[in-house]
Amino acid sequence: MEHLLAKLRIIALLALTGIASCTQVPIVDTPKNAPAPIVIEAPPVVPQPQPQSEPPPVVVVAEQPLPPTVTTSLGIAPVDVESVTSMEPPPLQLSVLPAPPPEPTPPAKGQPAPPKFVDVWQRIRSGFKMPEIDDELVRKWENFYASKPDYWERINERGRRYLYFICAEIEQRGMPMEIALLPIIESAYNPAAFSKARASGIWQFIPATGKFYGLQQNWWLDNRRDVTMATAGALDYLERLYTMFGDWQLSLASYNWGEGAVRRAVSKNRAAGMPGDYASLKMPGETRNYLPKLQAIKNIVLAPEKFGLTLPSVADRPYFTTVTTARQIDVALAAKLAGMPIDEFRTLNPAHNRPVIAGGGEHRINVPSDRAASFAINLNAYSQPLVNWRPYQMKKGERLDQVAPKFGIGIDELKRVNGLDSHNRVVPGFALLVPARGGEVSLEQIPTAMFREAPAALPNFHKVGRGETVAMIAGRYGLDVDELKKINRISTKPLKAGQRLRLSKAPLATGGKAANGKHRGKSVGERATSKSGTRATSTRHAAGAKRTQAKGRRKR
Repeated sequence: MEHLLAKLRIIALLALTGIASCTQVPIVDTPKNAPAPIVIEAPPVVPQPQPQSEPPPVVVVAEQPLPPTVTTSLGIAPVDVESVTSMEPPPLQLSVLPAPPPEPTPPAKGQPAPPKFVDVWQRIRSGFKMPEIDDELVRKWENFYASKPDYWERINERGRRYLYFICAEIEQRGMPMEIALLPIIESAYNPAAFSKARASGIWQFIPATGKFYGLQQNWWLDNRRDVTMATAGALDYLERLYTMFGDWQLSLASYNWGEGAVRRAVSKNRAAGMPGDYASLKMPGETRNYLPKLQAIKNIVLAPEKFGLTLPSVADRPYFTTVTTARQIDVALAAKLAGMPIDEFRTLNPAHNRPVIAGGGEHRINVPSDRAASFAINLNAYSQPLVNWRPYQMKKGERLDQVAPKFGIGIDELKRVNGLDSHNRVVPGFALLVPARGGEVSLEQIPTAMFREAPAALPNFHKVGRGETVAMIAGRYGLDVDELKKINRISTKPLKAGQRLRLSKAPLATGGKAANGKHRGKSVGERATSKSGTRATSTRHAAGAKRTQAKGRRKR
């Protein structure tokens, strides 16, 4: 009998220990083909004796994934609108888990948790890591920037939309928060900024470097102007520079001057027995002023009141959320479904060149965070055509002023939509984007590949070279041979070297500037710095464009 009682005591002890250390105790039968349950495992705990009359507390988790929802993470959260079908959650199967360790006491009911930072500016101040610069150049730029309160107003108005996202991306990579202030120098946070050297966006990428860092540029869009994608590209580039130099000051100098130039300057100093740090290098005036400008801006952000300025508070939370969809959609309709004015929608989505969001595979649409869920639902539920534009190919001898009335659009608007100006010409077969006419079936997907940039406009005359024929000249300019003969009243006689042929009667597209953002002049940041005489963007771009394309160098 004693032997039997001892066995029972051992079995009871093993059972009690198993209950205390288990990670999941199912209380429902799971069908054979049911999906694997989602299990949230509690951290390991030291088993403690528990009275048998009080079973361990439990929490309930879902074994099936919840319905698609819009979440926000780091200012941008993808939402698959194709999967948003209902706000009704599916029935859940339940499992029982041991309770996790107690969490810190939450705030009182109805009271939100205190934010980590008062606003984004405080968040930026807390992340400064770069060495301080204290010299006469810093004083010069402090005085310059402090004398322009209207400039800081524009910075704050634009930056409030993007600062949280930029800061979160920088924090995630462990980079110095001074980098969040670089766009003040580059563009004053203006995503539409476009320089004479064709640098674009808040980070001012030239075309070749933008492509190197994955920023797509075509007839439909220019992702150098997309704040989220351009920020990722700029931070990738800066990380690469830091890996190369191991010094953030040299990395930022390279961002401005080019890594090849900085590397050569460092090597030259070291060969001469001199230090290879930023302060010791011989460099162009623009690069010499680049870090003092950043230090001056940093000093103003640290203590704006010291300079007689005020930085309005920018909330330390995501301003926008990104919704992704594979469906093309009119810009105006997207703004309507998001409940936004179209100008504000374009401010958050400045990459699109045309009135249709297309040409980029999966389309990323930024909307204010508090409207992302309703936008995704509205987009998924919309039963009418999402695109009310269609392609039209020019016919032989047709002019733009003949095409525009056919589709109820003004000639100037037709040129603007298609990015045409006095430097372009349209030829037979050229594809135009035109409104879908009443009663006409809209295309679910516009064939984007058929659209391309218009060829350059024809010169007025061509000087015949030795051995050239009418056919050769017509082919060179995309003209019809008979039309060229008719314009110049050419008979069967051969052309003479030096003879001038008229080309000006070919149809030309004249009018306003292109709508793809390239009409814009200097950004606010560029205008501000150009007064000092230290900005030489165009020369620097022209000199390094080929090296940039080959090595991914960003010569702004």
